[in-house]
This record gives sequence, C-alpha cells and structure tokens, in this order.
Amino acid sequence: MSERVSVMIDEEKVDSRIRELGEKISKDYEGKTVHMIGILKGSVFFATELAKHITVPVTMDFMSVSSYGDGTCSTGIVKIIKDLDEPLEGKDVLIVEDIIDTGRTLSYLMKTLRHRKPASLHLCTLLDKPERRVVDDVKVDYTGFEVPDEFVVGYGMDYAQKYRNLPYIGVMHLEDD
Repeated sequence: MSERVSVMIDEEKVDSRIRELGEKISKDYEGKTVHMIGILKGSVFFATELAKHITVPVTMDFMSVSSYGDGTCSTGIVKIIKDLDEPLEGKDVLIVEDIIDTGRTLSYLMKTLRHRKPASLHLCTLLDKPERRVVDDVKVDYTGFEVPDEFVVGYGMDYAQKYRNLPYIGVMHLEDD
C-alpha cells in the first residue's frame, strides 16, 4: 500500500482564514480572557497559530481525547487520555479542534466540560465535515473551512501519526502497489 497526499487547501488560504478567525474571536471576547482548550494532538498547530491572532488575553490548556486508533475511521468509543490541568469554573472557554467529523467526540467532550461550570463554552474548528455528523448536539461557533468527506492530513491532522507537519490541508490517497 502506498500513500500519496494532494493539496486541498493551500498554506496561504489556511493562514489567511486563521487570521480572520482570530479577529472574529477577539471581537466576540472583547473585555474577557479566552481560555483555549486545544484537543491533542491534532489541534496543536491550529491552536498555537490561532492564539497568535487573538488580541484579548489568552490562557491555554490541553486535553487528549480520542475516538480514532491508527486508522481512518472513528471507532465510536471516546476516551479521555489527558485531562485538563486547571478547573474551568467561571472561565470563558473556547475548545479548539482540528476537525469535526461525526461529532461523537465533541458531543461527549462538551457535555463533560459543561458539568465543570465554565462561564461560557464555545467551539472552534479548523475543518468541519457536516455531512458526516451523526449527532445533532454539536454547535460549531467558529469554522475555518467546511470540507467534503475526504480523509484529510496536514496542519496537525495525521494518518497513523504522519503528515501532521504539512503546512497545508491535504487529501490522503491510499493506493495498492
């Protein structure tokens, strides 16, 4: 099996859209501190770039939540691998994700975090695949790009832990040799 990646969204478009999201979030959170929660590992590239473009104070924490193994399909089983370092009570929380697919992971995560009594809880994703959604309780507040049902890599997203470091969004092609 060989792997090939084609460009879906180039680096310039990704960078431009992240700047726009940072501006919008800055306006929406004016006078507040944004407590960003990056979902590991995929959101790291996006979360750090986004934080650079937010002009209000930002604090950050990370969680590792997974419903994928080394494959290309969600297992449907959500696991918290690394929990937060700080309590959320009274904070204006922005969850930052690389991609929202079926929504199962985010549905579980949002319910879990609401019980921790943040002042507000919003969701920002670089990529959204609404046609793959199997839950209807995930509301995305900030979306970088809506994408079709392709397996994407780059900008933090991976295939078997590879390709995260690509500076663009690519489509993964697996071909029989």
